[in-house]
Amino acid sequence: MTVTRRFLHDGWTAHAEHGPVPDDILDAGAVRAEVPGSIHTDLLRAGLIPDPYLDENEKTQSWIGLTDWTYRMSFEWSPSSDDRHELVFAGLDTVASIRLNGEEIATVQNMHRTHRIDVMSTLRDGENELEIAFRSPIRAADAASLELGARPHANHHPYNAIRKMACSFGWDWGIDTTTSGIWRPVALESWSGPRLRDAVIFGDLIGGSPRVRASASVDGAADGTPARLSVAGTVLDGEVRDGVLCLDGDVPAARLWWPRGHGDQPLYDATLELLGPDGAVDRHDRRIGFRSVETRLGADAAGVGFTVFVNDKPVEIRGANWIPDDAFPHRVDRQRYAARLEQAEFAGLNLIRVWGGGIYESDDFFAECDERGLLTWQDFLFACAAYAEEDPLRSEIELEAKDAVTRLASHPSLIILNGNNENIWGRQDWNWEGRLDGRTWGAGYYYDLLPALVGEIAPHIAYTPGSPFSPDPEERQNAADRGTMHVWDVWNEKDWTHYRAHRPRFVSEFGWQGPPTWSTLTRAVGDDPLTPESPGMVVHQKAIKGNDKLTDGLVAHLPLPNDMNDWHWAMSLNQAVAVRTAIEWWRSLAPHCTGTITWQLNDCWPVTSWAAVDGDGRRKPLLYALRAANAERLVTIQPSDDGLAVVVLNDTDEDWSAHFTIARRGFDGAMLAQEPWSVVVPARGVERRGIGAQVVTPTDPARELIRVTSATARSDWFFVEPRDSALPVASAGVVARPSATGWAVEITAETIIRDLTLLVDRIHLEAETDEALVTLLPGETAVFTVRGAAEAEPASFADPLVLRSTNDLLAR
Repeated sequence: MTVTRRFLHDGWTAHAEHGPVPDDILDAGAVRAEVPGSIHTDLLRAGLIPDPYLDENEKTQSWIGLTDWTYRMSFEWSPSSDDRHELVFAGLDTVASIRLNGEEIATVQNMHRTHRIDVMSTLRDGENELEIAFRSPIRAADAASLELGARPHANHHPYNAIRKMACSFGWDWGIDTTTSGIWRPVALESWSGPRLRDAVIFGDLIGGSPRVRASASVDGAADGTPARLSVAGTVLDGEVRDGVLCLDGDVPAARLWWPRGHGDQPLYDATLELLGPDGAVDRHDRRIGFRSVETRLGADAAGVGFTVFVNDKPVEIRGANWIPDDAFPHRVDRQRYAARLEQAEFAGLNLIRVWGGGIYESDDFFAECDERGLLTWQDFLFACAAYAEEDPLRSEIELEAKDAVTRLASHPSLIILNGNNENIWGRQDWNWEGRLDGRTWGAGYYYDLLPALVGEIAPHIAYTPGSPFSPDPEERQNAADRGTMHVWDVWNEKDWTHYRAHRPRFVSEFGWQGPPTWSTLTRAVGDDPLTPESPGMVVHQKAIKGNDKLTDGLVAHLPLPNDMNDWHWAMSLNQAVAVRTAIEWWRSLAPHCTGTITWQLNDCWPVTSWAAVDGDGRRKPLLYALRAANAERLVTIQPSDDGLAVVVLNDTDEDWSAHFTIARRGFDGAMLAQEPWSVVVPARGVERRGIGAQVVTPTDPARELIRVTSATARSDWFFVEPRDSALPVASAGVVARPSATGWAVEITAETIIRDLTLLVDRIHLEAETDEALVTLLPGETAVFTVRGAAEAEPASFADPLVLRSTNDLLAR
């Protein structure tokens, strides 16, 4: 048997049916629709709406989500020898009626699952007309909420009442583009004979030996029908029993798959075949890796730890949260995933958490992570809300979860499937009980349905009920001493120095806001004058009191700028320093704290947010701070019970023998006091040393710092905040020389320069540098490698808006 798959992506049109549609849109009639796509991008392509990402355009486009849209196309079909025909929709967004040749063949209400529809009796010889009538998602959500009973949720619309990407309705970093459309491929599949359904193949590690497992439902095959599973030189035979196929066995030739920084990532082509007299009648191919995973909850004197083990080896998690990389996810292709995940690697990350208010990410995303050794954690799609456990929602959720786990189970990078984002915590701490009034809220999903499905389909993937979570559901959730924690009180209520007040076992969310890069910001917002509170800037700040929190979090450290260029740099710098402070502090607590997952790696549009990479894909200063804080070999200076201590972490498989100089230096470079420290830091270990009184006690705190150096690592500690220090006006010699990849920019300090950074996107839109946030004492030199600015003038690297430092922000 051969499955013929014919993609139906051409010839679609979209038409507004009902809703507050502007007259010019009605007059335009049907527009050409791109599939996969969305109604927003179709209207944008037709020139009927401006780019919703720019200026205040978002505010003028709310009518789109209040409108019903109908998509139509026709295709030719002729009868063949095939006796089965299905229309397969990999993603319909969201509530719709599907008609073929005027006959309703299905109604759908879930963006997150594949819909298969038997159309054998509906197809006709010749032209066939296919129509998908999408209901307004806002109206559909409102109606479903009334039917199910209103439940608590974030933001404005009851996104928790329908199975649509939650952040499509807007978020505290997200644009409100409540769209409709055919967002993943659609095809007509035709075949005859038996067929494998819901096939799963994955590698595991059992008793220290690589083992492969495969399972599938089988249509149209008698019991006893033979099957074969092939991988890495191993061939296993089996047969159908009760309509089900199950094969497993050892694979002696397979090597283990490891996370980046722990080993290689060998991948193997695995094939499951259903056999007939003349060979394979159906087959299922996957690329798999062999590894085991476990999340261990270890009780100790400090509470209950949370540690990830891969191949029975503990892994320190250095991660970031991931949101959809575009508000219209169909626009994200393999190349874009690769670019973003390269940035994750640049930042020293080894895990990406796919947040539960977005989507089940694509196979392209997970394939890239498989190849790179980036661990992944996929939330089930429940976020910041209570969810009804009754039909029709429950049935959709069960089908969706089965679909997602089946599709993703083969990826070795996927180590955790997580029940929800903040819902268990929310029910406990966000005053939901009164509003729920006894109604269901999702516990049956997180503690029963989802773990059962994961255990049945993908037992090699760890399951956690939520993030954050404590092991006992009746205990306080989001507790520092047990399980996983989200640290948001600091951003919302306190200065970032209060990160050091938290001693968590594992942090799966925390973060600090900052604006996008200057080039991205000025492309997206054309306000004149451009200020933090100008109209377009306000539209591109979604956090509650976001600008107030930015200001409150800055003034303890730096004067409040009165110039937009300085405001942009100050907020970008403060974001970087805040997050670096948190990560280095929590890493210094090892092994008490076993991981951090920063909120967030990426953005879905150009916005002021917690992201390290902005909506145009440019590196913010935060990405460089992540790179420094997540170094495999890290030296950091931290407060201790006895004053200050040097903490050295070695997250490699080799012992680290190093000689450190712990010194108190003047801003003029003078050596004021010093002490040596020779240490061997064991593999995957940590060493600490208190700093002696001569070094830790300043003569003039405003003009001194502590510096710890070795041949390969360095850390600085300033005694006072920048605003209280005597940092001088920065002075440096700048020499830019062309190189094979762009420029080598050599900067030699003539004064102390704190957090020296080149904002090279101001020189060229594609430019980026390998380094940032470098502190130099007089006479020290740093060389920055700049790519993507081949036509730049050498003098541009010394432009005061390009060459920035903390020094620039102090009033003189």
